[in-house]
Amino acid sequence: MSRNTPYQPVLLRLLHNAIALLVFAALITGFMVYDRYDKRFGTLNLPIIRDTQGIHGTIALIFLIGLPIFALYCFHIGSRRLVQPPLSHFQEVGKPIWWVAIQRLVNTTILLSGTLAVITGRMMDEEWLPNQDFNHAGYIGHLISWVLMIFSIAMHLLMSAKVGGMPLLLSIYSWRIRAEDTPNHWFKSFKIKPSSPILLMMEVLVIGGIAIAFILPVFYSK
Repeated sequence: MSRNTPYQPVLLRLLHNAIALLVFAALITGFMVYDRYDKRFGTLNLPIIRDTQGIHGTIALIFLIGLPIFALYCFHIGSRRLVQPPLSHFQEVGKPIWWVAIQRLVNTTILLSGTLAVITGRMMDEEWLPNQDFNHAGYIGHLISWVLMIFSIAMHLLMSAKVGGMPLLLSIYSWRIRAEDTPNHWFKSFKIKPSSPILLMMEVLVIGGIAIAFILPVFYSK
């Protein structure tokens, strides 16, 4: 496969890097919360930082606000990076198109994992963990969502390295800007309708899930 450095749109770089920063911050603070209260699946015995739950919750709220913006970009501008028909590409094992198809599937899985994380996170009560009350569907689902997220991120890096090598991995952090890649051009490629029924279904799941996450506290509040 070509190892020429690809160009990533500025808007994609901004949104991708902002979401990536929030995801890693949420993963780190989330593990710190787990390491303080749970520890059932192993522990690093990290130093206790005051109000780790509050810090994690604040980061998670910012992630919840940013996720629909990133998702709309992915489905309506950058949809070629998500799962695409024909699904027969998944049968061409070992061929270049197979690796690209896997990469797109992994990218889509990251959006779904993030959606599950915000839904289950909004179901949780801040008193559960300090009270050693771990057997709630919201908390169990939240743990599962972050395991899926970690796996998806690892696969995202591996597949990106396979498809485009180090140039593709580093292109998302490039400072290079084309003359035509300015804010007044960012939305010219915006498509109202998703490019395939598969993407429409995925968008319903993601955007619908995020909408549910916003209103869940109304039903789970004391």
